[in-house]
Amino acid sequence: MDTEAQHTERDRSSRPSDSEQPSDPDGPEERSRSAFTGRITDWVPGGRITVTLLVLLLFLLLLSTFVLRPFQIPSGSMERGLRIGDRVLVNKLAYRFDGRPQRGDIVVFDGTGLFGDGDYIKRVVGVGGDHVVCCDEEGRVRVNGQSVDESAFLYPGDRPSTVPFDVVVPDGTLFVLGDHRADSSDSRDHLGSPGGGMVPLDEVIGRADWIVWPFGHATHLDRPDAYARVP
Repeated sequence: MDTEAQHTERDRSSRPSDSEQPSDPDGPEERSRSAFTGRITDWVPGGRITVTLLVLLLFLLLLSTFVLRPFQIPSGSMERGLRIGDRVLVNKLAYRFDGRPQRGDIVVFDGTGLFGDGDYIKRVVGVGGDHVVCCDEEGRVRVNGQSVDESAFLYPGDRPSTVPFDVVVPDGTLFVLGDHRADSSDSRDHLGSPGGGMVPLDEVIGRADWIVWPFGHATHLDRPDAYARVP
């Protein structure tokens, strides 16, 4: 037996041929991408850390512009649920895809020229076409003939309204009230103003979905069942 010949054959077969060279794990595309990233980090002061922070800042800016917006509660008009200084997250996509505010939603809107200057946060009590009246024999708000029990969110000791009103909400607008009725400037106070105290849907920024600060008060803002029976 020719042992030497066998070893030679095995050694020859184990060596890769020219056509079977191992592939380059860092191909031309990967190298060009790495080189491009490297050039950016070399050009920017602070290098990779600065680039990472800029990308994060851009992401947060896009998120705030198109999806979620933080809003700080400026007054006590929405107590007891929302207290002065609370931070809420406003869902700006809630009504962007054929959705409309529903009774009971807490919305943030631009009140410039309607309620004053700046943004406001209130609860939707009536939507387009609703007949909203205050008050029934028991002092409750009525919507489309249905009395609404607002005790779950109304500020303790407040009446649903000390101002009587009887309005039909025009299409494309909202009738809004604060939960702390005794400390809220809302649709009731602007019935004689241009627009009749109604908030156009185009001025709605979004729906307040979460209290995120302070942490001890953080919670999801659910739509109450009080309006579920309104026809």
